[in-house]
Amino acid sequence: MNTKVRIAGVEFKNPVMTASGTFGSGMEYAEFVDLNRLGAVVTKGVANVPWEGNPTPRIAETYGGMLNAIGLQNPGIDVFIERDIPFLKKYDTRIIANVCGKTVEDYLVVVEKLGDTQVDMLEINVSCPNVKEGAIAFGQKADSLYDITAAVKKKAKQPVIMKLSPNVTDITEMAKAAEAAGADALSMINTLTGMKIDVHKRAFVLANRTGGLSGPAVKPVAVRMVYQTAQAVKIPIIGMGGIANAEDALEFLLAGATAVAVGAMNFVNPYTTVEVAEGIEAYMERYGIGDINSLIGSVS
Repeated sequence: MNTKVRIAGVEFKNPVMTASGTFGSGMEYAEFVDLNRLGAVVTKGVANVPWEGNPTPRIAETYGGMLNAIGLQNPGIDVFIERDIPFLKKYDTRIIANVCGKTVEDYLVVVEKLGDTQVDMLEINVSCPNVKEGAIAFGQKADSLYDITAAVKKKAKQPVIMKLSPNVTDITEMAKAAEAAGADALSMINTLTGMKIDVHKRAFVLANRTGGLSGPAVKPVAVRMVYQTAQAVKIPIIGMGGIANAEDALEFLLAGATAVAVGAMNFVNPYTTVEVAEGIEAYMERYGIGDINSLIGSVS
């Protein structure tokens, strides 16, 4: 039974990854999860300098999911290279570094510093507010997305995954812009913008007022967007958004994703990633599927 998939020339032992921002760099989870069982660990976003993130409160539970307005708090690229990469290299899993920034130049500093490391792929978080565009995210305008993708591709030594924001009118327009600019793969979806209000205090629950909605509530939207995008582009897709079990992951594969990432459910059940990987294998055995690649995009 073959569970291996390939994305931009990089082979993964299985299609199950972690979603950025929900797993750190694996250190917090290593006592629960055998990282060797995962196709890849996708790290928390890393910037050119340390970021403090947003003021608290910055997490809120919602029906079927959670809101977060962490603000991409991270220790910066130098700490990441010195501490996180050596930790992950102890395991037999691929390393995908998630990169964030406030200007194109910020991203390029990180991309260049990662060029000579043992990171396998780069995932570019274009849901960051672009300070030069009045805080509109890089991934919300097709021309901005094209420009940052092209700039990153010029500097990157590893294959580039562009992580698409769902907070757009037409996700396929964004996907085509990233593909045209040279992206090697796409990951989707990032969180949906949401809000929660405390009716007793008559106040916003999050200090930031809005936050990113993730968890099971977003899965139908994510599956639809992955399917639409798979029809519109030729590059591989890593699907995510509300995956809680193997059946959820299989929906994304059938919709056209080559791999999947587990996010918010890591907070609910730290074993979710391995359970999803094992569940996919059980499904393949049950239906006599010899090669996982035969499932990709096979919905009819």
